[in-house]
Amino acid sequence: MKRFVDSVDRSQGLLLPDRLEDYVHEENPVRVVDAFVEALDLSALGFEAVDRAAGGRPAYHPAALLKIYIYGYLNRIQSSRRLEREAQRNLELIWLTGRLAPDFKTIADFRKDNGSSIVSVCSRFVALCRRMKVFSHAVVAIDGSKLKAVNSRERNFTAGKIRARRELLDESVARYLAELDRADRDPALLPEGRVPHLKDKLAKVREQMEALDAIEQQLKDTPDHQISLTDPDARSMTSSGRGTGTVGYNLQAAVDAEHHLIIAHEVTNAGNDRAQLSAMAIKAKDALGAEHITALADRGYFNAPEILACEQAGIIPLVPKPLTSNSKAEGRFDKRDFIYDPRADAYQCPAGEAATHRFTTEENGLTLHKYWSSACPACPMRAKCTTGRYRRISRWEHEHVLETMQLRLNARPQVAVTRKQTVEHVFGTLKAWLGTTPFLTTTLPKVRTEISLAVLAYNMKRMIKIIGMPGMLRAIAA
Repeated sequence: MKRFVDSVDRSQGLLLPDRLEDYVHEENPVRVVDAFVEALDLSALGFEAVDRAAGGRPAYHPAALLKIYIYGYLNRIQSSRRLEREAQRNLELIWLTGRLAPDFKTIADFRKDNGSSIVSVCSRFVALCRRMKVFSHAVVAIDGSKLKAVNSRERNFTAGKIRARRELLDESVARYLAELDRADRDPALLPEGRVPHLKDKLAKVREQMEALDAIEQQLKDTPDHQISLTDPDARSMTSSGRGTGTVGYNLQAAVDAEHHLIIAHEVTNAGNDRAQLSAMAIKAKDALGAEHITALADRGYFNAPEILACEQAGIIPLVPKPLTSNSKAEGRFDKRDFIYDPRADAYQCPAGEAATHRFTTEENGLTLHKYWSSACPACPMRAKCTTGRYRRISRWEHEHVLETMQLRLNARPQVAVTRKQTVEHVFGTLKAWLGTTPFLTTTLPKVRTEISLAVLAYNMKRMIKIIGMPGMLRAIAA
């Protein structure tokens, strides 16, 4: 064949490189994986079989299996069966493992049996980044994202879902019985064989009803009144979009605002973010080793006790308050129109009257002070203020913390854009890597292991992009 690049004859003998070292270029990222794992003290991290006793069949060293998994998540290969095939044919993996080719069961069992140790490996890489002084700005963006579990929506049950499914089954029973009644009146109205089919359908519906009754009894014993049959730890979660609910987990991440590295992460099965702020911010602060950090979050994290906990831990939270005032929505004054005077411990209302302190109460675990003005009944502006006789104002005992945070937000209007550009980029990348089926395992501990591997791969790829291959190898060797 003229004027084409010639292929090699398959029957011709080849002189392949004599050394595995020649298979991988010096700038190949797989060298960072090798150097990082070799620098770890796997025994201190708790990996099984590092100091294996003599006797029995020889095992694969945890370092080799850990390298396989990190390489897999770096290259979007999470399946143990796919990793088994890659270890037999992929030159990078052949170099990385020294031509070891464990079977898929060995690979899968390693991830299952060493979950907490793999999570610690992810933390060690963040510590390496801190040692390299990458985190020069102690500013983190915190957010959560819902990821689908190995559990369909049909195999997740709540009281509302059981009620809706029972109504559908009742409708089916009524429809089947109506057809049978027609067959009793005139057998010619139904095709031959339809009656046995309907009776079979009725039997199956009754079985489903009995199964729903059993599940309903189990729901009464669960703390959150929810059951998932495939993955018992997965929970039904809703989001702001209509019809976008999913059965899965809530991935929390604290991301460095400068380099978009994931400093801290956690996987929960809580359906919202309201109770996650302080735990994630403190975890990020510990990972950075800083005395003070600034934590950016969206309105879903606004929770007064959580914000107070951040302040007490040396963290500056910047969380906008949700706009949920019914008064403002209906065209009346809201709380922001009342000015608090700390010296008089009173509010000045829009009409210029003083709303004084009346009593203190406790609601939902918060100590609240109640204020109102005696001038309310005769006030000409009362219709714009309240539908009742008095306009009552509640003030939390630590309200000054929320007011100080709002002043900081007013002085930094770009905070919302910074948070969005920082953490949502990370979630978009992780979801693209993990694909439409993010998890291959069930239960919360195993899911945390999978996420830790994905986070480690993300951070490793980011660091190679930021400082390059030579810089990474020198830092690991230091």
